[in-house]
Amino acid sequence: MGVYDARKVMGVTTLDVVRAKTFYAEKKGLDVASVDVPVIGGHAGITILPLFSQATPKVSLAPEELDALTKRTQEGGTEVVQAKAGKGSATLSMAYAAALFADSCLRGLNGQPTVECTYVESTVTDAPYFATKCKLSTEGVEKINEIGALSDYEKEALKAMMPELIAQIEKGIEFVKNN
Repeated sequence: MGVYDARKVMGVTTLDVVRAKTFYAEKKGLDVASVDVPVIGGHAGITILPLFSQATPKVSLAPEELDALTKRTQEGGTEVVQAKAGKGSATLSMAYAAALFADSCLRGLNGQPTVECTYVESTVTDAPYFATKCKLSTEGVEKINEIGALSDYEKEALKAMMPELIAQIEKGIEFVKNN
């Protein structure tokens, strides 16, 4: 107890990945089981950045489609709350994402390394915590991957999100120090 191990502290970005994959697949008539869309950043509004330029399978997105899919991924939770008229949240989606993430963690711990987008202590950007693809193994987070090539749209969104993400992180750190 009382021993911090950054390799074993991960935030679940899987919910945002599930939303991005689902919206991308629906938009382009793809089987969601065959789709991968990495998501980087944080987990609130503009800090959620789906990387549709790195999605597989690769399909063309018009600028307005890209913007709409990005915003829908960022506001997916709000969309569900509004659909339920304020009487609930995306509990099934959260449970599904948690199950996927737990399965990946357990496979990694059992010696079958997996790659998941997860929010971790990181030096990939100026933010002290950041979600990117990470290799999970018997030691937890074995490798934090770089962001990779970004489209111009994604570069601008990343630049725009950083002050908000850093402010959220600072607020969280301050909360932990004071409680």
